[in-house]
Amino acid sequence: MFTGIVTDIGEIESLKAVAQGQLHRLRIGCHYDRAGIADGASIACNGVCLTVVASGIANAKTWFDVDAAAETLSMTTAKHWAAGTRLNLERALKIGDELGGHIVAGHADGIATILSREDLPDMARFELNTRRDLARFIAPKGSITLDGVSLTVNTVNSTAFSVLIIPHTLNVTTLSSWRAGSEVNIEVDLMARYAARLTEMK
Repeated sequence: MFTGIVTDIGEIESLKAVAQGQLHRLRIGCHYDRAGIADGASIACNGVCLTVVASGIANAKTWFDVDAAAETLSMTTAKHWAAGTRLNLERALKIGDELGGHIVAGHADGIATILSREDLPDMARFELNTRRDLARFIAPKGSITLDGVSLTVNTVNSTAFSVLIIPHTLNVTTLSSWRAGSEVNIEVDLMARYAARLTEMK
């Protein structure tokens, strides 16, 4: 589990397609302490929970390897990742950690597309669109995870919704690079999903 509070920005150093392209082995450089990364650890990469299969240090910088499988490649922006792609990173939540965002599973539901960007003094407002089956879980003032970042929904209009990004978030994540047409990973709020399921079962 995660909180949607990004703790580092990593960069893909290399990407290798294996298993007839159904699996991508990624090497990601980061600023985490190598001693704290164990094989099997979960790290959210742009909101996608991936499992560490190897790690080390090169040129005084920590790196870790993860595998992105076929479903991840088909459902998320991982299909577009390449060497040099910058990723929002978050280590798995530990008991006793501060829950600063909201409960995030790291299981991206799909992709949202940025419709527009409005730059305000020190902030940015984005309008996005997503699939109708995901839009039903999005509500004004509710929580949403975009590229691994916990955000509050401002407005909703059918399958479109907007978020306002504060200066701190723009500075410590990759969201400052978003533009109209950009695709981002989306994870809807778990509580909204469960509430909808309970309603369906009545």
